[in-house]
Amino acid sequence: MRDQLRAAQARWGLPVRYRVDNGSPWGSWGDFPTELALWVMGLGVGMHWNTPKRPVENGVVERSQGTSNRWCEPWTCSTAEELQERLIGTDRLYRESYPYRNGQSRMTIYPGLVHSGRPYDPSQEAEQWQWSRVAEHLATYSVERTVDRSGMISLYNRGYYVGKTHQGKKVSVIFDPQSEEWVISDEEGRELRHLPAKQLNAERVMALNVVPRP
Repeated sequence: MRDQLRAAQARWGLPVRYRVDNGSPWGSWGDFPTELALWVMGLGVGMHWNTPKRPVENGVVERSQGTSNRWCEPWTCSTAEELQERLIGTDRLYRESYPYRNGQSRMTIYPGLVHSGRPYDPSQEAEQWQWSRVAEHLATYSVERTVDRSGMISLYNRGYYVGKTHQGKKVSVIFDPQSEEWVISDEEGRELRHLPAKQLNAERVMALNVVPRP
């Protein structure tokens, strides 16, 4: 998935933001952004998650997919490669030739379709990517957890010890971008723990290695 995003960004430029649904690989693990979303944020691209089960929020894309389905007639394609070629041709026709307004194409009316004006070069990604963007975004989240019988909570599929005396209690968790710690507080706002967010750093996000693999 990331390689496809890199290719698209190199061709069309970095978008201002991505509008995504809540399925894989964008759907959130326990309320925090996925590692792919964190990588995108580091490039300076915003994220907008549609409300679950509300396809109307992405109506333009839904309609364009319907148009592609009608024009391409995928049921007549013998191979996936043939379908891909038709989709590419349909997209170019839809953007570059098909009259949209006053006889002009979408690309003529919206020159930003040619390129966003925000250049991206995969070979220069390390210089363009910034951890501070990720950390600042993470700091906007406050998520709720319930302490289990072992005194633990889970964040990005990793266990963190809050204390057995708090078992069964609801706690809130925020990310401190300065100390790069999880700050855990009780329902009254009293801070219970400051724990290092070891899985959150530039190297792990760039490697898409925030969540431990089985």
